[in-house]
Amino acid sequence: MDFIAGAIGGGLSTAVGYPLDTVKVRIQTEKHYKGIWHCIQETYRTEKVWGFYKGVTASVLTVSMISSVSFGTYKNFLCAICKLRYGAAEAKPSTLDISLAGGAAGAVRVVLTTPSEVAKVRMQTQRNPHPSITSPQPVPKPKYRGSLHCLKVVAKEEGFGGLYKGCSALLCRDCSSSAIYFLTYSALCDWLTPAGKNKPGFLVVLLSGGFAGVLAWALATPMDVIKSRMQTDESEQHKYKGLIHCARESVRKEGAKVLFKGLSLNCIRAFPVNMVVFVTYEGVMRFTDHY
Repeated sequence: MDFIAGAIGGGLSTAVGYPLDTVKVRIQTEKHYKGIWHCIQETYRTEKVWGFYKGVTASVLTVSMISSVSFGTYKNFLCAICKLRYGAAEAKPSTLDISLAGGAAGAVRVVLTTPSEVAKVRMQTQRNPHPSITSPQPVPKPKYRGSLHCLKVVAKEEGFGGLYKGCSALLCRDCSSSAIYFLTYSALCDWLTPAGKNKPGFLVVLLSGGFAGVLAWALATPMDVIKSRMQTDESEQHKYKGLIHCARESVRKEGAKVLFKGLSLNCIRAFPVNMVVFVTYEGVMRFTDHY
């Protein structure tokens, strides 16, 4: 049931946070935006509302699956650790147990996430002027017609390895942030739940999930920037040789602040998105337990 609850929570959260995710990716990968508001204005001016939802269909389906695997892996891995260490799956886990289970969930997620992340980032950074925008020159056809077409083109032009560009940065990002994510949520729920109550209340779940997401994304942002830049590096460009080279070149050209591009946006987006994830997850789990 953990897998189903995670899938529902992940799908709903993606629909909520996708427009800001598009803005975040564009700010991280392109230099001409002066800030968040400028990026929003430019995207709407040239591409209208649809510009914020490029690649959303594949992303909702993928994130649902990823969230399902993430929550399912976390819960099962945590139960296995508790059974191994304490002799019972229901035993109260330590902070180390929760961190290890969270890190494992992040690692498993990367294997499934990377191709969809490549497609999402390429779609989000592709320019498609809205038909209502008048231009003296004919508008060229977009290279990618959709997420699946994008994956086909990447595989054809860059090989199977192209589908896993940025995998190293994604692994660093997701293992650490996932450990912090689940640990923060668990710690806040324990802290905010009154003594004598077995489960946290609705408001506690909302606040704990929101703050867990903010802290996790604050930690993940530097690797998120590197990941996005590596994934937009198409076959004809070859700007980056790997994670270290991408980080070094980005810092050399734009200063250390480049690693924190989109930090405020990540944190703003993370609060409502992860409130939705956890309250949906807890709601589905409690509904099934009741019936």
